[in-house]
Amino acid sequence: MLSAASRPYIDASVPVLREHGLTITKVFYQDLFDTYPHLRNTFNAGNQANGAQQQSLASAVFAYAANIDNAAALAPVISRIVHKHVSLGITAAYYPIVGHHLLKAIKTVLGNAATPELIAAWAEAYGLLAQALIDEENKLYAEAGIIPGALFNMRVIAVSHESELVKSFTMVPMDGSALPKFKPGQYVSVAVQLPNGMRQLRQYSLSDAPDRQHLRISVKREIAGTETPAGAVSNWLHDNVEVGGLLQVSKPFGDFQPETEGDEPIVLLSAGIGITPMISVLNRIADVSPERRVIFAHASRRQDHHPHQADLEKAKQKMPNLQSVTFYEENANAHPEVLSGRMQFRQLPQWDVDKANIYMCGPLPFMQAQWADLLAHGVPQQRLHREVFGPDMLDHLI
Repeated sequence: MLSAASRPYIDASVPVLREHGLTITKVFYQDLFDTYPHLRNTFNAGNQANGAQQQSLASAVFAYAANIDNAAALAPVISRIVHKHVSLGITAAYYPIVGHHLLKAIKTVLGNAATPELIAAWAEAYGLLAQALIDEENKLYAEAGIIPGALFNMRVIAVSHESELVKSFTMVPMDGSALPKFKPGQYVSVAVQLPNGMRQLRQYSLSDAPDRQHLRISVKREIAGTETPAGAVSNWLHDNVEVGGLLQVSKPFGDFQPETEGDEPIVLLSAGIGITPMISVLNRIADVSPERRVIFAHASRRQDHHPHQADLEKAKQKMPNLQSVTFYEENANAHPEVLSGRMQFRQLPQWDVDKANIYMCGPLPFMQAQWADLLAHGVPQQRLHREVFGPDMLDHLI
């Protein structure tokens, strides 16, 4: 628990972090990488380049300061970070390094306002957070039965085109050992050695049900945008991985675990590549509870950008109470069963909002819009769950 002496300084930091948090995190990462260049391999270079990682850390530090007495609010954030860290092989040795450079960045940006008392308070607060993360990460490593950073050789047995930009890679253990257990919604980290010498890890949701004698990931080729670089890892996977190839993969992790074993209605909302964990959930329900009522809604730009259509059609054949709705922003009129435009609550099949959990995954603007729309139509917030690909802006907390 934070000491009474430090609490006023952390409380006073909230407006300061709102104003200067992004600048602090930019200084932090630059200083960290200048001092420890090898750590660039640990952090997502794409998210560093487009600024998402810096913004995410700024929002996380702000959320921590604003909710330091609200353990219930922070618990899901800590759980998400812990799973991500374990998938990357983060250990306790990283935390003093990060803490040193974070406090140094605060001093640099705030100047004389960063009094010794303020820095001491943040050192205490950071220490408490670091220890909480370390403890939970050690538990998760023990539960998984692995040493930090452990990766496993997987042989690719199938490569399929799911859409114009999405390929699926189906894998089995190279040594013939048993597949790792996972729950629908979880992901694995995939390690890639890039031509520029960097080693990068990326997380990809498992896109098929458990107990199917394989693991499958579905990867969207991230093309360069006007302000964002092309995805180095996704493009490498698309261009280089063939049947018979080898991938180094972590055990599955992730705390986004939709409930698939019950019988109450469930609502699955996705956009773009966010469909991947939802297909895993849908395929699992089709295996264990095909009579269950499922509302499955997906939004894509157009049909050739819509992955896993074959999986959805197979599920429809097995699940009489599956209600599926598709939204296309372009060329929807060419498909009578498709709705035009962006997903809206009023166009979805209706359900008792007090008796169904809603799970969503997709680009952050999509989830922000759905979250607000669902709340506006009376869906209790405790029924809403989301998975964010990439850094989470924690907008629902701050």
